Amino acid sequence: MATFTLTVNKKKHTVDVDPDTPILWVLRDHLKLVGTKFGCGKALCGACTIHANGSAIRSCTLPVSAASSLELTTIEGLSEKGDHPVQKAWLEHDVPQCGYCQAGQIMSAASLLASNPSPSDEDIATAMNGNICRCGTYTRINAAIKTAAKNS
Repeated sequence: MATFTLTVNKKKHTVDVDPDTPILWVLRDHLKLVGTKFGCGKALCGACTIHANGSAIRSCTLPVSAASSLELTTIEGLSEKGDHPVQKAWLEHDVPQCGYCQAGQIMSAASLLASNPSPSDEDIATAMNGNICRCGTYTRINAAIKTAAKNS
């Protein structure tokens, strides 16, 4: 076990965990931030996507020992009231079905729009590649991203 100080959603947190513990489990089990979901554990499905210094990353494979110098943002920290342009567009386009992948999808889309406020269809496809939606709402996801880009 080791002690790590993490910055998550602009707040400092100290945790005592094994250095190899994926940040996903630190978020969920130690910080009780359960919006970030476990999907595959291999960084393939995108359900665990968070931001590290503003970039979308998969939290299931990032060890806590590599996260101390990063500014981490989870779905809970994206906006205080759930009113981030991507979140609002998600509701407008009725994107969620089962909802399991939605936090990861939203975090990937928000990261894309932060770095590219007017993405092309190809940009969207590239940024969202690897975010799997079991319900197949990809058409609505793409439309929501375009709406969020217009409203950002």
